[in-house]
Amino acid sequence: MRVFKNKPFARFARKARITDAVLCAAIADATRGLIDADLGGGVVKQRIARNGGGKSGGFRTIILFRVGERAFFVHGFAKNEQDNIRDDELAAFRLVAAEMLAYDDEALAKAIGNGTLTEVMCND
Repeated sequence: MRVFKNKPFARFARKARITDAVLCAAIADATRGLIDADLGGGVVKQRIARNGGGKSGGFRTIILFRVGERAFFVHGFAKNEQDNIRDDELAAFRLVAAEMLAYDDEALAKAIGNGTLTEVMCND
């Protein structure tokens, strides 16, 4: 399974000190069916623990997810900074999910090449 993060999420993860290994663990959980919230249309919300803390007070991530194929981390926020995503944000994420989950290898290579996406290396 290929895992990616977009540029804004990569910036968020760097500032929050969320490592690629933590992102891979979140995808491994989701692959096993341990999804915190399936928001429909290929969009899931997954909780990630803060360093030295638990998931309940940690971070929330929005992932465009298709089991066994690919996952895109596209949005992250701390629970204490934002309660949840708005309905209009969810609609936008669903539109983006429809487009990005349909990317072929050429489109992925182009997005990686221009810096829009970064591939997260997980040891499957």
